[in-house]
Amino acid sequence: MAKERQRCAWADGDPEMTRYHDEEWGVPAHDEKHLFEMLTLEGAQAGLSWRTVLYKREAYRKAFAGFDPACVARFGARDVARLMNDAGIVRNRLKIESTIANAKAILEVRKDGSLDALLWSFVGGAPLVHAPAALSEVPATSPEATAMSKALKARGFRFVGPTICYALMQACGLVDDHVKGCFRAAGRTQSARTKRR
Repeated sequence: MAKERQRCAWADGDPEMTRYHDEEWGVPAHDEKHLFEMLTLEGAQAGLSWRTVLYKREAYRKAFAGFDPACVARFGARDVARLMNDAGIVRNRLKIESTIANAKAILEVRKDGSLDALLWSFVGGAPLVHAPAALSEVPATSPEATAMSKALKARGFRFVGPTICYALMQACGLVDDHVKGCFRAAGRTQSARTKRR
């Protein structure tokens, strides 16, 4: 009988959480739509569990036009009303309006670069590996996340506090917080830089 893989504790016991951990969390991401999606989902999570938001992911993709920033940026009052009645997503007006505002901000970022380049600039273009020994050592934020939050807010992004930015960094592989012993920690890329805490 095959030995069960060892994972970060938060990922065990739920099939969708396990899949997300095994295939996505901490994997370096550069696709604009994916970055926008994760920014939206991490913002939606505020005050909720990640499991709750993860199970609404497909509904979010449908509700927000596959996270095409140009399309979402054109959403108006009717779209907000429609989304407020969509039981598949978190029906919070501020969070819905922030997604639209963030789509517009992404279009502005495109004028002098890309969302990918902007986000990755806060880690010098390569993932930061923290190698925590246990889940209790995983931080809720970091100086890089605080700097990212400040820069995004200055560019008109909303729901981008330091904690949300750090969760985005974890989700999109800007930081690798897989704990020691997790099978994903063993497969870290050579380009990643270990940062001592």
